[in-house]
Amino acid sequence: MTTYPYFVQPTSFDPLSPSVDLSVSFAQKYLQQMKSSDSAPVVNDNFVERRRAQIAAKKMLESLRSVSAKSWTKTEDLLSQVLVQHGIDTDLIDPWQISGGIHQVYKLAIEAYAQQLPPHSIVTKISPVLGQVRKQVTAIDPRVIGFVAMQYHYTGVQLMELLPDGEQEKFANYVKILDDHLYMPLQRAYSAAGKHPADSVALQSVRLLMPVMTKISERIVDRVNQLYPSYRCHSGLLNTPNIRTSSIRDVEMFQVYMWVCLLEGNLHALETELFPLCVMIYPKLNVNWGLLSKMTHLLRKEIGAYLSPEQAKYCEPFYEILRRMFSAEVFPNTD
Repeated sequence: MTTYPYFVQPTSFDPLSPSVDLSVSFAQKYLQQMKSSDSAPVVNDNFVERRRAQIAAKKMLESLRSVSAKSWTKTEDLLSQVLVQHGIDTDLIDPWQISGGIHQVYKLAIEAYAQQLPPHSIVTKISPVLGQVRKQVTAIDPRVIGFVAMQYHYTGVQLMELLPDGEQEKFANYVKILDDHLYMPLQRAYSAAGKHPADSVALQSVRLLMPVMTKISERIVDRVNQLYPSYRCHSGLLNTPNIRTSSIRDVEMFQVYMWVCLLEGNLHALETELFPLCVMIYPKLNVNWGLLSKMTHLLRKEIGAYLSPEQAKYCEPFYEILRRMFSAEVFPNTD
């Protein structure tokens, strides 16, 4: 069994540390995003609407165990052969432990939905739970997080399908927050930030990039959709709403991994987690390496537009390596 001890070193909590500032920035980004997308008041006093949400939540809670089991089967069907091909010991993946985490965080999400609380209200509750899930899983083998995150995602999608059409989009916002905290090494970024002085180039760069992460991702996804208008991945065309949302999350995930590289001053996160994850999962989802190469090229260009010359000079080598790792140099004969 391969272990990666640098993933699990405990860190002390200093309320004045840069890591806290970074996590607050991320929470603020969520708050701003949700406020801009929510046209309704935070608290809905309409009895009928509240009652409808409570009934739907009861149905989701009652179905959570069976949905989680179906998600495990669906994830295994998709990735079991890939795990073997990559030499990952499937006995290291504990379905009961994963199901316990799924039940805990989705119960919180469902209860928030039933009370019609805004999606960002669950961040402080689920972030430490999912941070611990990531820590436990990546300590075994960083690549296993792809399997675990996919099961969480499929659970959310199936729960969403239990709702009426008009309610699915509302619950999708809660699912996205859970996805973000599993797919993205946010706690690792916060921990790395805590080791920097406030004026470090790496930390200042990440602070600049964090508020525009979603804007950058949306621009890149829309540009890729223009370049590949008829491209069809495992779940359908790139420009369908659900796939666009997943694509934006993936570009955000790439950005967070690069923040970790910048803050840690090395490429461990890219080499041991992000790249192997992509090699393991994207072919099963019919994601073309040429498309991914274009995305990393666009990401490199977008990032540079937001940074000062000093920051751009510091960050450029990291993003250039990212681009080259997903280029035709590594994946020849791709469109």
